[in-house]
Amino acid sequence: MLFRSVRNVKPLWGRFGTITGVLLAGLDMWCEALFRFSPFGTLQHKRADFEGLKPIGGVSPRRYARPDGTTTFDRAASVFLANLAHDEDQPVHLQLADPGIPIRNNLPRYGEPAPLYCPAGVYELERGSEPAFRIHAANCVHCKTCDIKDPAQNITWVPPEGGSGPNYSGM
Repeated sequence: MLFRSVRNVKPLWGRFGTITGVLLAGLDMWCEALFRFSPFGTLQHKRADFEGLKPIGGVSPRRYARPDGTTTFDRAASVFLANLAHDEDQPVHLQLADPGIPIRNNLPRYGEPAPLYCPAGVYELERGSEPAFRIHAANCVHCKTCDIKDPAQNITWVPPEGGSGPNYSGM
């Protein structure tokens, strides 16, 4: 099993840092490949992914280079390549437990991170006199990042109707 051989990589990075973590992860993967045994057993993450999100006051904005179309691409082109197939009249499969949380809680504390962590640009924050949080579910590539990374655990991803979603050709 391929997953079994890499199961401890990220927990080791988190516990021991990049250099030591990579060395220990390499040792772990070699032991798993050669002896079907891991000296570490199965490690668990110390905390959930959303618990590591820092408040907006403690971070500085990251500037990304403009997409060049060769090695870096914009979101719209990447979503197009996913060959999404969603019925336009189906119910939204990204559900908010409380629709007010993104503006009321996440925006002041975290700057509403959903538009940043979503790789497909599903979430949009309109800033202005009345900020608005919008979901464009038809762009969703079903990565479940929103379900995992939302700091309030307010977004729930459910499978869409009819098994629609990305259709990666050639895979």
